[in-house]
Amino acid sequence: MRPIHNSRDIFYRDPVGAVPVGATVRLRLCVENGEQPDAALIRAWCGRETWIEMALLGFVNNGYLYEVVLDVPDEPGLVWYDFRVRAGDGEVAYGNAPDKLGGEGSVWAELPPSFQLTVYDPAFAPPRWMREAVVYQILPDRFYAYGKPASIPEGRFLHNDWYDAPGMGIDPGSHDYHARDFYGGTLEGVRLKLPYLAELGVTCLYLNPIFEAPSNHRYDTTDYLKIDPMLGTEHDLVSLCESACGYGIRVMLDGVFSHVGSTSPYFQDAVADSGSPYRAWFTFKRWPHEYDCWWGVPSLPNVNEMEPSYMDFMLRSADAVVPYWTRAGIAGWRLDVADELPMPFLRQLRETVKRVNPDACLLGEVWENASCKIVYDELRSYVLGDTLDSAMNYPLRGALIAFLIGTITAPQAARQIDALMEQYPKPFAYALMNLMGSHDRARILNALVGVTGESIPRANQGQLRLTDGQRALAKARLFMLFDFLAAWPGMPTIYYGDEAGMEGASDPYCRAAYPWEREDAEIRERFRTALTLRRKNPPLTVGEVRLVAPDDDVLIIVREISDGVDALGESAQDAAAVFAMNRSGTVKTVRLAESIVQRGSQWSMAQSADTADKLVMSSGGYVLTIGAMASAVWVGEYRPLCRCGDR
Repeated sequence: MRPIHNSRDIFYRDPVGAVPVGATVRLRLCVENGEQPDAALIRAWCGRETWIEMALLGFVNNGYLYEVVLDVPDEPGLVWYDFRVRAGDGEVAYGNAPDKLGGEGSVWAELPPSFQLTVYDPAFAPPRWMREAVVYQILPDRFYAYGKPASIPEGRFLHNDWYDAPGMGIDPGSHDYHARDFYGGTLEGVRLKLPYLAELGVTCLYLNPIFEAPSNHRYDTTDYLKIDPMLGTEHDLVSLCESACGYGIRVMLDGVFSHVGSTSPYFQDAVADSGSPYRAWFTFKRWPHEYDCWWGVPSLPNVNEMEPSYMDFMLRSADAVVPYWTRAGIAGWRLDVADELPMPFLRQLRETVKRVNPDACLLGEVWENASCKIVYDELRSYVLGDTLDSAMNYPLRGALIAFLIGTITAPQAARQIDALMEQYPKPFAYALMNLMGSHDRARILNALVGVTGESIPRANQGQLRLTDGQRALAKARLFMLFDFLAAWPGMPTIYYGDEAGMEGASDPYCRAAYPWEREDAEIRERFRTALTLRRKNPPLTVGEVRLVAPDDDVLIIVREISDGVDALGESAQDAAAVFAMNRSGTVKTVRLAESIVQRGSQWSMAQSADTADKLVMSSGGYVLTIGAMASAVWVGEYRPLCRCGDR
């Protein structure tokens, strides 16, 4: 016998994707190639195991069709399910596919991996502005220097040449990264560049840490209630937020709450005095010199986040850190290593931020699937509405880079991406930070040709340069990548200087100063054009989405607003957009069926860099022609024949 269930096909699972508390879900299993089974059962698990016998609907489409209507739990969480088919003396187990990415499952000889059903809080609503935002990440020391610092603290070095390569400061004994070289960028420098950022299309700034710290990256906080003097003052931050608001730009800060710097007064007091009120903040293996630190880095002692006095300092007291800066006018927090923070701490953090400003966001650094991650032997889900508004979308970044460099095919990339969209609630998915580069990865141009310096000594990575041929290839891939992000749900994100064509290996070489007056104007203009198109066409921000992989080299995005309602349930005018990209070196012609794009619709080319790009009506649907290593966008109005996922 051959059981079939497809978690992304509405015939087998209705509705497809995550559901709110209070919903019911219809699950079906079709059993082909054999006599009628004695029974089909579903095994569901959400804290406890439940077995339910499925009802036989009859013989449909060459198989016996079974169905059960599942009432989801009355609290947010993850439901896991798989199937058993009994016939005679035998039993067949059917569960998730071997890669555990959902869709059509597989028969298993042992206990099968289960399908995941995400159940979220129906009141979960990330700030509305996030679904339409464009994020620009800035390492403040490296963006723009306005004037010279009045003084340079001891132990810090200021580059005389803005275009110097970053220094490598590694202690050979502890292997600790000191990062004491500075370029002199300031908050006022960011404020002065707001016209440039607004013209590019940016609507949200994400600033890497700005609180007082000895390093240039400032993830080793000394004082949470003081702006680092080399960056400016509290007045400068308030001025930046106010000026940015005038350009329609918000400012998001980096919250580093899992560890502090070893130079902080909190840690220094705990080291100096065994009776210090701060000692409970830290875990000493042997006081005062052996202590728990972040990934073994001595300059970053970990804190005990659930220690009541630390909770008071950060969240609960009248002058606590998080409400203090939230009241200063920022739009929210990007949470460093959010998956290392205890869940109760995250819940209290969310409550604190939303009480001060309901429109402020909480965006987490989670590198893997944020719906189901094992952390410290605990399964955690950050998508249920009780912790994060959304997360950095590293899985999407990984899938797209792998596709563009040829490591995986278009169907494989689509499968990885579809799995995320199935498991993430729409409010979470439409607020994702869809990044290309970051301060923790080699520059995106390097990543797109696999020249990241990982095979050479770290000290030599600063001399790494792309050849002319590598750079041309990287740029072609970058255009396709950014065009994809501009057409995908979530927040397209630019790491400062990626729009200027910066190159570099991983930290610290991905953190060089912005190349003012040496920018790659072609990349910058391509980004600006893509963001303008996104802003002017609502389907590209709030439309329903479907990802199609018609062959190994082509990915197509279909976005639609139909029946006067967008993907988030708000009123909107019917419209649609189609994006296509072709990674291959030859022109590709592919077909979209009527069930994906309504035949007879009127389409117009909105963006293309290749005269070969065409979308024309054909029998049974549309034919798309996409130029070699190119992408294109068409916009139009139509009424879909069926919902995404219809059989």
